[in-house]
Amino acid sequence: MTDLLIMLGVFLMAFIIGYLLISKVPPLLHTPLMSMTNAISAVTLLGALLLFSVAGGAGSRLIGAVAIIAATFNVVGGFVITDRMLRMFKTRGKG
Repeated sequence: MTDLLIMLGVFLMAFIIGYLLISKVPPLLHTPLMSMTNAISAVTLLGALLLFSVAGGAGSRLIGAVAIIAATFNVVGGFVITDRMLRMFKTRGKG
């Protein structure tokens, strides 16, 4: 139970610090920053899958499932944003 509380505390602190840092990023740098965090989220997703696969209690499995969903949402969103940014720089063909 103590390990779970420590992990939740680390998650809460990471969430607060991440929110404060991201909210101070200028809009011009937001899209490249999202592209970089896409790679970090992929690593987070792999770690969440590994932790979710280990036998544990219902609470741990629920938190693991939430971590997998959140990391997957972030990875997919990062790819969508990066694709949109790259399409802005493509030249249009002559019509």
